[in-house]
Amino acid sequence: MSEFAPTARTEVRRLPQRAVYDREAVYRILDEGLVCHIGFVAEGNPVVIPTGYGRKGDTVYLHGSAASRMLRTLGKGVNVCVTVTLFDGLVLARSAFHHSVNYRSVVIFGRATLVEDREGKLDALRVFTEHVTPGRWQEVRPPSDKELQATTVLALPLQEVSAKVRTGPPVDDEEDYALPVWAGVLPLSLTPGLPVADERLPAGTEVPEYVRRYDRKRP
Repeated sequence: MSEFAPTARTEVRRLPQRAVYDREAVYRILDEGLVCHIGFVAEGNPVVIPTGYGRKGDTVYLHGSAASRMLRTLGKGVNVCVTVTLFDGLVLARSAFHHSVNYRSVVIFGRATLVEDREGKLDALRVFTEHVTPGRWQEVRPPSDKELQATTVLALPLQEVSAKVRTGPPVDDEEDYALPVWAGVLPLSLTPGLPVADERLPAGTEVPEYVRRYDRKRP
């Protein structure tokens, strides 16, 4: 299917014209993002935790220490809500009321399952590493068996999913367009700085091209 079917939990009701259910559009948002926020209930209390993630096909992978309370809780199959937001710009209107932001966001509902087999965990960690820094996995030492045992990996299927997107200029009240106030969009983006080499790096070790040309925008 080319689109995610809206459900009672994922249908966008507030400003429905901003709703996006297209599968490829959702993929692009997830693949550009770096941090997700995971919401769940633990011991009767609501909890929201920011963390990294990776996507392969219709699965989002989460990982962390085997001692993580969040991962232990999610591994029990509790309901979870995962969000990813990309902040694209400040929308400056002529009135305070109509200020906004341009953004792209994804909301995922579901239940995560443990990835327990060795090859499955290795593949998920490769996906996670390549999501953060494409090209990195082939250069680094892979996880040892001890490190794999100390790591929990969860798989969250992309089934109940929707995106919401705002683009474009401010929308002011008609009578406010004559006000002598600057209005427009201030674009914002994630811009890499210059790489800083580890002080214990052997002399002459070059910065990899994938680091020098790092860019979150994906084809």
